[in-house]
Amino acid sequence: MIAALAIALAGALFYFYGGHQTPNGQPPLRSLTTQNVAEVKNAFNAAQDGVRVLLLLSPT
Repeated sequence: MIAALAIALAGALFYFYGGHQTPNGQPPLRSLTTQNVAEVKNAFNAAQDGVRVLLLLSPT
C-alpha cells in the first residue's frame, strides 16, 4: 500500500514538474504570469488568420 502511494506521488511530481517538450516547429510552452500577460495577448491577437488555442489549467 505504501509503495503504491509512493509510486503515485512520484508519478504526479514528475508529471507536474518533470519538464515539458513541444514538437519541432512549435513554440515552447509558456506559463502565464502577471509580467507577461500583455505579451501573450499580443501574440494571441497577432495570429488571427490561424487556429488559436489558449488552455488555462488550475491546480485547484
